[in-house]
Amino acid sequence: MTASTRSPRLRLAVFILCALPVAAAVYWAASGQLGANPVETLLHHTGLWALRLLLLTLAMTPLQRRLARPWPVHIRRQLGLWCFFYALVHFSLFAVFDLELRLDLLGEELLERPYITVGFSALCLLLPLALTSTRGWQRRLGRGWKKLHRLVYPAAALACLHFLWKTKVDEPEAAAYAMILALLLILRLPVWRRPDH
Repeated sequence: MTASTRSPRLRLAVFILCALPVAAAVYWAASGQLGANPVETLLHHTGLWALRLLLLTLAMTPLQRRLARPWPVHIRRQLGLWCFFYALVHFSLFAVFDLELRLDLLGEELLERPYITVGFSALCLLLPLALTSTRGWQRRLGRGWKKLHRLVYPAAALACLHFLWKTKVDEPEAAAYAMILALLLILRLPVWRRPDH
C-alpha cells in the first residue's frame, strides 16, 4: 500500500479521533454530566484540547524528520485546523455565556485579566494561519506563507501562558504542556536535524 492510498484513511482516522472530544462534550451535556458549572467545564475541555492539538501540530515536523516518513506532514494541517476549531469554540463559549456578546465587556476583560489577553492574542494569531492553510493560499503567498505560519510559535507560547495563568501556575498539567512546548522548540534547532534534511 502506497503513501497516497494510505493518506485518505489516515486523514479519516485523524478526523474521527479529533472529533471525539466534541462527541464527549455532547454526551456529557445530554446525560447531565457537566457538573455544577457546565460552562466552566466546557471552557476547560475545549481550551485543553485546543492546546493539546496545537502542541501535536508542532510535533509533526520533528516527528517527520526523526522517522523519515511523510505521514506526519500529511496530517499537520488537519490537526492545526482542529486546534483552531477548539480554540474558536473555547472563545465563543466565553463570548456568549460570560460576556453575553458585549464588545465593551470584552475590552474590559482584556484590560483587567492578563490570562484573557494572552489567550485572545493566541486566537488572533491562529486566525490567519487557519484562513491561509489551503494549498491555494500557499501558492499565492509563496515564500511569505512559511513566514506567516511561523506565527504558530508565539501562538503556542501565548496559549501555554494562558493555561498557566488560568490555573494560577499551581497545576502540574499546565507546567507539563509548557515543558512539552519548550522541548518541541528545542527539537527544531538545526543541531537536531538529520544531515540529509
